[in-house]
Amino acid sequence: MKALFARLLVKWKIALVLLAKFGLWGAGGVALLDSSTIPVPMDLFIAGWVWNDRAHFWLYCLLAALGSALGGLVPYGLGRAGGEFFLLKRVNRKRFERMRDRFEQQEFLAMMIPSMMPPPTPWKAFVFAAGVFEMRVAPFMLAVFCGRMVRWLLLSLLVLKLGPGAVDMVAHHALAAFLTVSGLALAGFGMWWIRRWRAGKTEK
Repeated sequence: MKALFARLLVKWKIALVLLAKFGLWGAGGVALLDSSTIPVPMDLFIAGWVWNDRAHFWLYCLLAALGSALGGLVPYGLGRAGGEFFLLKRVNRKRFERMRDRFEQQEFLAMMIPSMMPPPTPWKAFVFAAGVFEMRVAPFMLAVFCGRMVRWLLLSLLVLKLGPGAVDMVAHHALAAFLTVSGLALAGFGMWWIRRWRAGKTEK
């Protein structure tokens, strides 16, 4: 794990050095770039920042999550501008309909859960779909922010405990993480729906 991290660090060390000059704001800028246009290994960057500045780990997560939510408006806007045909060229009709149903039933979770997942989750496809299915801007940004915040806080805690090699561990256990996160999200949604149903019966 440490060897892999070291190789990646060498590959990206110039960028890390340049971004370090911007301090905490570099996290927001890189996340914005990653979400809007150029893919960046954000987990690696977050791990590097957190490992070198442990006291402010939560601020790196906060600003990166905010940058990701703002940057996501670019692919979201493209989808909103009429991207249904483009999306259908990338996914088959069956998957397209599953994505549409997911957004219609619970759009917040449909966007938050992919935002929590590490690569190779096709995050931009979900962002684009959020625009295609006309998810409102405020819930979209909040869902992305919450998902990214949870993801990078968990990663930061692992880095603080295990070291930078935690990035490799997260990548190798992406499926397990997805199942865990999905289970927790479904449980939370179930509790919310039950409370809403009971409140409706009480009003009647």
